[in-house]
Amino acid sequence: MSLPEQAVLDDVTRIAGVRSALLVSANDGLVVAESALEGQETGAVAALAGHLARRLGGLTRALAHPDLNLVLLQATGGQLFIIFGGTGLLLVALTDADVNIGQVRLGLLDAAGRLN
Repeated sequence: MSLPEQAVLDDVTRIAGVRSALLVSANDGLVVAESALEGQETGAVAALAGHLARRLGGLTRALAHPDLNLVLLQATGGQLFIIFGGTGLLLVALTDADVNIGQVRLGLLDAAGRLN
């Protein structure tokens, strides 16, 4: 992964409450690049994000709805943000449960724009 993409991921992890930022292949759910806290398991998160992206993307196409641009999955232990990129990549952030959703959303959308 090139330096600009890694810098973007590092910027995302500087947002308060973000534990990991990943670039994930939308086709197979594999990690392309990551910026994560030490010991943070990212492979399972990437696989889940890839699977959700494929399933939800297929659902929106079947319903003739516009393409998704953001998915937010909330759980008691944290939140998973998925931003759909136009290049076959997903920008994924794993956050604490009490994170400022608006701040993370804006940061991810800005980061995704810098990756294109």
